[in-house]
Amino acid sequence: MSGVMKRMGMIFRAKANKALDRAEDPRETLDYSYQKQLELLQKVRRGVADVATSRKRLELQLNQLQKQSSTLEDQGRKALALGREDLAREALSRRAALQQQVTDLETQHQTLQGEEEKLTLAAQRLQAKVDAFRTRKETIKATYTAAEAQTRIGEAFSGISEEMGDVGMAIQRAEDKTAQLQARAGAIDELLASGALDDPSGLAKDDIQTELDRLSGGTDVELELQRMKAELAGGSGATPKPAIEGGQGQGQASRTHDTPRFDKQ
Repeated sequence: MSGVMKRMGMIFRAKANKALDRAEDPRETLDYSYQKQLELLQKVRRGVADVATSRKRLELQLNQLQKQSSTLEDQGRKALALGREDLAREALSRRAALQQQVTDLETQHQTLQGEEEKLTLAAQRLQAKVDAFRTRKETIKATYTAAEAQTRIGEAFSGISEEMGDVGMAIQRAEDKTAQLQARAGAIDELLASGALDDPSGLAKDDIQTELDRLSGGTDVELELQRMKAELAGGSGATPKPAIEGGQGQGQASRTHDTPRFDKQ
């Protein structure tokens, strides 16, 4: 059971990793990383500003203590000049206490100054790295975008993309249906011409009637030709009897029409 659970967990993690990889856009990941680096750089700069502020505050306290020390020293001299050794001793004692505070503040000031220099150097290095990462990021994004566009264009030209595949299938179905309809129309025309199918409109004729109509049309032409010859002959008396050639089929066709009578002009 433990082995089954481990296997299920591995399958789930593999599928989740594949789904995340499919959903991940490298350009968005690079932008996010660059934003985080900017935030870190901003924190470092804020730290430098805080250390510099503390250093400046110590410098102000040192200046104030040094002024008080100078004042106490002047007071001791004046007290000695006036014969007040006790006052001079008190002033010097206070000055000694101030000097100890000045020494402590100077030590702190040097420490803060060293920290400030380190943070300033770190901020400068980090700024250089962020700038280099930004340039690299934009280069990678441009390359990725160009490759993506080239891939899409290649898929469009080759027809392997999903959209072009659907279009190609639609065109193929339309061509197949068109060819099927053309074949069906041609087959129906052949069946109607051969008489295998009845024409409900009554306009289609069978093969016998078609042959009779052809022969009858030829007979009418011969009759008209004979009539014109008779007119050109100037009416020689009897009306010439038209000669009908073509055998029994034409004779049957001629009996279906009345022979016209020619009057003398």
